[in-house]
Amino acid sequence: MSHDSSSLKARAQELLEHAGVTIGGNRPTDLVVHDERTYARVFAHGSLGLGEAYMDGWWDVVDMPGFFARALSSHLDESLRTLDTLIAHLKARFLNMQRGENAWEVGRQHYDLGNDLFEAMLGKRLVYSCGYWAQADNLDDAQEAKLDLICRKLQLKPGQRILDIGCGWGEALKFAAERYGVSGVGVTISREQAAYAQELCKGLPVEIRLQDYHELDERFDAILSVGMFEHVGGKNHRSWFEVARRCLQPGGLAVLHSIGSNGAPGRPDPWIERYIFPNSVIPAMSQVATAVEGLFVVEDWHNFGADYDRTLMAWRANFDAAWPRLSARYDERFRRMWHFYLGCSAGVFRSRRDQLWQLTLSAEGVPGGYRVPR
Repeated sequence: MSHDSSSLKARAQELLEHAGVTIGGNRPTDLVVHDERTYARVFAHGSLGLGEAYMDGWWDVVDMPGFFARALSSHLDESLRTLDTLIAHLKARFLNMQRGENAWEVGRQHYDLGNDLFEAMLGKRLVYSCGYWAQADNLDDAQEAKLDLICRKLQLKPGQRILDIGCGWGEALKFAAERYGVSGVGVTISREQAAYAQELCKGLPVEIRLQDYHELDERFDAILSVGMFEHVGGKNHRSWFEVARRCLQPGGLAVLHSIGSNGAPGRPDPWIERYIFPNSVIPAMSQVATAVEGLFVVEDWHNFGADYDRTLMAWRANFDAAWPRLSARYDERFRRMWHFYLGCSAGVFRSRRDQLWQLTLSAEGVPGGYRVPR
């Protein structure tokens, strides 16, 4: 080992000790480093270097989510700032990793991966967003509970017409039409998703459009949007709420389901940006509050971020179970990339660095008040 890499290793170990992590230790959250170049790569390139070194097989950890939860809970990223400029690079975009849910809408590399991957990972319903685990003990029930929670918050009644902004594979509209007797319109900018959703909702009073939501100008009794707001970007938050306001009937309700950050507005994490979700940014509370001003009454702001940890762990278990057949189409580097993505993301939510918000909105305030279902 060169003098440089041994001093970098010593520095890395010193930092990790604050998080209760040892290099070469025997706990599941301890790191095993196979290639000494890992230290220089991480100190030079931050999370991008960390993720790429993992994809290349340079280091391993038995419990990836546990490792990231420790690193983030101990604010490892912040303590880096006190060291010299070498480490300033790492400074702590060290992680804000989970960057978006409805990934099929953010660019080729994610949604062209193929339905086989998502069908294997997501379970019975293709819902690529946080489940609701208040009463559920498995992923399929948690996703159904989440869809039902949204319908109950919207107070859906038979005969109503609803809008789903960024409708994904159409599961929410299908659920609402079947269980609550509503008709609906879903818009998406993904051809693949639109085709799938049209097939899924065949025979139901559901219209799926390949359309930019900004073009919408018609009234609906209720509006929902699940896991697409993360891809809107700070400059467009206001116009999202303006469209929702324009399209909501007087007396109607809207539910916005999005990952959120309790910090100041942030930049996308470079590893996530390159490998998973191009152009996605987690909204901060201040951005949402400003964007909604004068347009809606926020009847409720519900946070169940810790449920994302359980959702991601269930996705990972499904992915691993399906790997023997997926491995015909995806290589080992992809498997490691996907593990880093899911493990990292679970750690972010476990450490409570990122949140999962559902905002329930009314245009003028519900007369007499709104009692929120949980």
